[in-house]
Amino acid sequence: MMKVKIKSLTFLLLFSLFSVCHIAVAQEDGPQPFEGISTDPAMISAGESLFKANCTSCHNVHKKVIGPALAGVYERVPEPQIEWLGKFIQNSTKVIQGGDEYAVNLYEEYNKTQMTSFAGFKPDKEIAQLLAYIQDQTIKGPPPEEVIEVKGPDGVTAQADNSYITIVLGILIIVLLLILIVLGLMVNVMTKVLKERDDLEEADVEVVNQKFDLGKFLRSNGVAGILVFIIVALGMKAGIDGLFTVGVQQNYQPRQPINFSHKIHAGQYEIDCQYCHTGVRKAKSANIPSANICMNCHSAIKTESAEIQKIYKAIDYDPETLTYGTNTKPIEWVRVHNLPDLAYFNHSQHVQVGGLECETCHGPIKEMEVVYQYSPLTMGWCINCHRETNVNSKGNAYYTNLVELHKESKGKQPMKVEDIGGLECSKCHY
Repeated sequence: MMKVKIKSLTFLLLFSLFSVCHIAVAQEDGPQPFEGISTDPAMISAGESLFKANCTSCHNVHKKVIGPALAGVYERVPEPQIEWLGKFIQNSTKVIQGGDEYAVNLYEEYNKTQMTSFAGFKPDKEIAQLLAYIQDQTIKGPPPEEVIEVKGPDGVTAQADNSYITIVLGILIIVLLLILIVLGLMVNVMTKVLKERDDLEEADVEVVNQKFDLGKFLRSNGVAGILVFIIVALGMKAGIDGLFTVGVQQNYQPRQPINFSHKIHAGQYEIDCQYCHTGVRKAKSANIPSANICMNCHSAIKTESAEIQKIYKAIDYDPETLTYGTNTKPIEWVRVHNLPDLAYFNHSQHVQVGGLECETCHGPIKEMEVVYQYSPLTMGWCINCHRETNVNSKGNAYYTNLVELHKESKGKQPMKVEDIGGLECSKCHY
């Protein structure tokens, strides 16, 4: 008996030791932090903002875009890796012209595409933050494929699948038809039963034996009154609906002078919105991108495209000689989202402070070949958003006193935008 116990204990100890070793090996199999690169969450967060604002037009951490995938880049480049990366990010042209073998090979591999220089990035700040973010994403690995649902201000999926509505209506119509069939069968059965009875009075017999005259029924005053009522009601509803759509441009999709696909740029290549719309986090307007932003990539990418040639013509650029002329003219983009002059809207207040995603108002922008106005942008739509949206007060000292006052008056209920004056007329109509 004692031998059995000793064997069992020995087995358990060996099994435990094996499990610990297995876990340790499994942990070491994945990417590990690189010496000299920070793992501080604040550095990673700052690096993410820098990466999205400056790098996403050409790079992705886990897949090749215009430039190489950057996962583990600090392990691939020549030693000393961090110092080399700092010099390359600040001025890649200088490193290539200096004859660095790795840099020259990279330049040749990617069709001699010139990387933008970031001379203002300091090694102990911006470059360190970028590397911290790249390392963090490398360790986490590529994200799983997700089906993105666009949420409206009330938290419900903004664009319902019309197939569900069609199915429900179809079921209702079938149920109504079944009810009519059952009623018809019941009338026939009751008529037969009554006809077989001998104790009916003469007036009842006339009712039972009378035949339905469809023509007489259609010419009756009752049917005429119902038809008039339906026509008037439908006309009034159409008129009211028309009045409610005055000034509403939902689904407006103008033709642009240059075919630009958000599905390719924002969707396929995951270029962050603020890279092109530079004012979205710091200004009232998101602003239309200038042609020089397009040229950051298209001075070397898709130069033969007819649409890119339109950009060259507008800025008087010769792709053969790589020179600019003086005969420039603006690209006449057609504005899609228009608010009336009497309404004030600030992008930075909603995106930077409120933390709203672009898709909240602009819909599935990453799936649009041609941009259209997704939301109604009406006063009622904005008010409903202010009633339903929680205030993003975390880490913002401005809201400290307001949060305390809100807790005193409404307890644990989340503080909505309407609680901080979001429904005051002067907030939007100044």
